[in-house]
Formats: sequence, C-alpha cells, structure tokens
Amino acid sequence: MLVKQTNSIIIEKQKITELNISDPIRIKNEVEKLHKEKTYRLIMIAGEGTVFLLLLLYGLYKIRLAHKNELALNKQQQNFLMSITHELKTPLTAIQLQLQTIKKHKLDFEKQTQLVNAALIESQRLNTLIANLLLATKAEATNEWLNKIEIDFSQLLEKTIKQYYSDFISKNKITLLIQPNGHIKGDEFYLISVITNLIDNAIKYSFNEISIVVELFKKENQLLFTIKDFGVGIKDENKQKVFEKFYREGNEDTRKTKGTGLGLFIVKHIIKQHGALITIKNNQPKGTIVEINFNAV
Repeated sequence: MLVKQTNSIIIEKQKITELNISDPIRIKNEVEKLHKEKTYRLIMIAGEGTVFLLLLLYGLYKIRLAHKNELALNKQQQNFLMSITHELKTPLTAIQLQLQTIKKHKLDFEKQTQLVNAALIESQRLNTLIANLLLATKAEATNEWLNKIEIDFSQLLEKTIKQYYSDFISKNKITLLIQPNGHIKGDEFYLISVITNLIDNAIKYSFNEISIVVELFKKENQLLFTIKDFGVGIKDENKQKVFEKFYREGNEDTRKTKGTGLGLFIVKHIIKQHGALITIKNNQPKGTIVEINFNAV
C-alpha cells in the first residue's frame, strides 16, 4: 500500500511539474529529482518493513521458546510429583507393614529385631529424601548457607564411604584410591551429601555391573576428587541438563531407576558454594566420570 501510494504521489507531482514548467530541461531535472525521491522512499519503506518483519519473527521465536520451556518445566514438575509420591509412599508402606507384622504376630526377639532394623532403614531413606527437599529449597533461597572450616577431606571421604557403602567395598564393587591429608575449606555436613549423592548415582546407573573407582589426589594447589563408573553413561547433550532441578531422562512410567531429579541439582549448588568446579566426562570404554576440583589449603 505504501509503495502504491508513493507511486501515485510521484506521478501526480510529475504531472504538476509538467503543467507549471515550460522549459524541457527544467522538466527533465525535476522529473529526475522526483524519481530519486521515489527510489529513496521505496528503500526506506523496504528497510522499515524488513526491520518490522525481523522484530515480528524474533518476537514469535521468543514466544515459541518461552512456551516450549514452559511445557518442559511442566513436564519435569509432573514427573517430579509422580516420582516424589512413589518415593514417599514406598518407605511409608514398608514401615507400616513391618510395624503391623510386629503388632499382629507373636514373633521371637530375633525376628522382631530384623523387622525393626528394616523399618529404621526405611525411615532413614525417608529422612534423607525430606532432607534433600529442604536442601534444594535452601539452595535456591539463599546464597550463603555453609559453615566452612578447614577439614581433612581425605579422611571425611574415606570415613563416609566406609560408613554408607561397606557392603560394596567388601564385594570389591567400590575401589578407593585416596591420597591422605587433602585439606580444604568446607562444610562437612553438605560435603557428605555431595559424596553420597554422587556414589548413589554411580550405583543406580551401573545396574548389575557395579564397578566404581573413587579417587582423590593433589595436583599443584588443587584437590581433584573423581568418581568413575562403567554404567550407562550420560549423553553429551544432557551433561549440563542433569544439574537442572527435577531433570531426569525418560518418563516416570517407564524409568526403572529411583530418584527425584534433585541429587545433582543439590550437588551443583553445594560445590558452587565451596568455590569448586564440577564437570562430567565420558569414561572408557563406557560409563561416566564426575570430576570436582577443590582449592586445597
């Protein structure tokens, strides 16, 4: 419409010029000026139209991207709700069943002890889950929530793994290669959460072929902590996504592994608060290497 209007205006101006001026040379000069004006206006219209079109396309792209991200977030939240419901229901059901068995049946002391111990294990699992939920909330709500002091991370690492994974060590499924006297500034409570979350993931995604190597050694002014497994591994395009809140590959209806998608999210925030760097690499011939670089003291 603007082009048509411009053409009409130029034609009318040309007619007026031809009527008002008798000198052919002046008419020719004026007509040339009008055509230059027409060309300038057409270029201006094309430029403004192009800019407007690009802005419109960019706006549509951003809207589509926001919609796509919203759908992905909704899907993650739905998966999380399905997962957390299952994770809460399972230990509660087990505890209830064990307590009902003790109440209804006259069991000997040994059998009662076994059921009580099983109930305590399930209650600890429930407590860990709730602690992770609270920790995830705290990680997003505040920037500084650690009580960092100088600690012997070598000692903490070995003690934690032997306490929580003694069965795996005795069966040679976890190998420890820990250099002593690796000191850092950190919070023991939250570093234990990092250790257990990472090893739990390594066990979870190794399935029946559990072979995990935990290493800790000094490298100049760095303390390098690595966990290597030979499990299913992580796709390159998902190596950063796994640190997102609620992110888990697959669908909750078909996924065999347990979890809420909070473990690595929590690990990332704790590591960040320690001024450390965490990276995920491919192990050879298969599996995953999680590497954390701490500043040694």
